[in-house]
Order: sequence, then structure tokens, then C-alpha cells
Amino acid sequence: MDKYRVLVLGGMTEARELAGRLAARTNIDVVLSLAGRTREPIGYPVPLRIGGFGGVRGLIDYIREREIDLMIDATHPFAEQMSRHAVFSASETGVPFFVLSRPAWRKAEGDRWTDADSIADGVVKLGKKPRRVFAAIGRQELAPLCDAPHHSYLVRSVDPVDPPLDLPDARYISERGPFALKAERKLLSGEKIEVVLAKNSGGDASYAKIVAARELGIEVVLVKRPKAARAETVDNVLDAVALARQRLDSREYRGV
Repeated sequence: MDKYRVLVLGGMTEARELAGRLAARTNIDVVLSLAGRTREPIGYPVPLRIGGFGGVRGLIDYIREREIDLMIDATHPFAEQMSRHAVFSASETGVPFFVLSRPAWRKAEGDRWTDADSIADGVVKLGKKPRRVFAAIGRQELAPLCDAPHHSYLVRSVDPVDPPLDLPDARYISERGPFALKAERKLLSGEKIEVVLAKNSGGDASYAKIVAARELGIEVVLVKRPKAARAETVDNVLDAVALARQRLDSREYRGV
């Protein structure tokens, strides 16, 4: 008896857990696809597919050629293009599909948030007065910082920023989360950070910087999420596993 074939489009921390839980079921084969933005991804419990599909047409071809039984979009909340491709590909191929998207962070008492529509907008909202900025927005999206060279930047990313930004005052930290609250407080206070520039990614792995900023009274310029895909969505791994099993168990096994 053949196994069900599940394609998980990854990017979030939760994608790894989801893939492992699904693969633990003996009638499911899982492939986890990563965009390849992180040079050295952490270990995963299932086979990995690294790199893009060559656009939406490539994803459609992959689904058909591999006879995928279920596709799950567990990409990063800011992976807008990949999510659009996933929705369109599911519609074109008829493959069962849903989205796993963790909830966005919500403002709590004491937070000093300034909302931004994009990273470029967030850089504008840092203001014209020179400030010490902690930028935690990912290595791939740092270019807008160069439009505000009057600030002093501390940039954190998983992989090194190479080449460095064309900025007069920028330093870099290469670290992978999750980050502890005590360490984040020490970092922000020790570096005399005046404002944090971040994306509203949600989840626990990087939330400590938001809490540390709250406790220290530091402003956070927070980039809002792009518009969510129009698809059935769950917000946690356990619900995603349950829905995946429901979708698969309602289908007949392949013959061999």
C-alpha cells in the first residue's frame, strides 16, 4: 500500500514540528520545502527540498509530477509571494490545501509601538533625528536602511550580512533564535538602543525582544503583516496535524 504524499512549504519554526508529527504516522511521506534563504538550516526530521520552484508554474508541475496528496503552507508570515503561489497552485491542481499561520503579536500594556506598512515605511518612521536602532528584520530585507544613513544600526540576522551595508555606522550580530528575555534586555540596554525595527512575525522564538523593549520603555517600529492568503487557516501545529489527518483520511489510498 502506497503512502500519502504531503508537501509542507516551510519557513516558520512551526513547520519543522508539523513535518515531524506528520511523518511519525506510518502512512504519510512528508517533504519539507525551504526557500534556501538560510545558508545552514537546522536539522529536520524529514527530507528537505531546498530552493524555489521556478515560479508558480514550477510549483504546479511539482505537485502533479510527485502526485502530492496534500499541500500545507507553513511559510513565514511575510513570505507573501510564496503564499500567493501556493493558493493559485492548489486551485489549479485541485490538491487539498490549507495554511498554518501563527497569530500575530498583540499590543500589551506598556508597549510603545509605531505601526509600519513595510520595511521602507518603517525606516521612514525611525525619524530624521539620529537614533540607535536595533534592526531585526532578516538579512534579505535590509536595503531600505541605506535610505536613512544618519542612524546607528545594530543588525541581527541568522547568517552574516555579506557584503555589509553601505552605511557609515552599522554593526552586525549573527545569531539564531529562540532568544532569552534576560539576554535581550542586556543587549538592548548595553547597546543603548533607542528604537527596535522588527516585523510582526508572531510566535515565541523572537518575542523576547518585544518584551525587553516594553520593560525598558523602548519604542518598537513594527512592520504589519501582508494581507493573509484566502484559504482555510489554522494557527497552531496541533490543529494543523488534526486537519491534515482529516483531509488525508477522507481520501482513498493509492493502489500499488
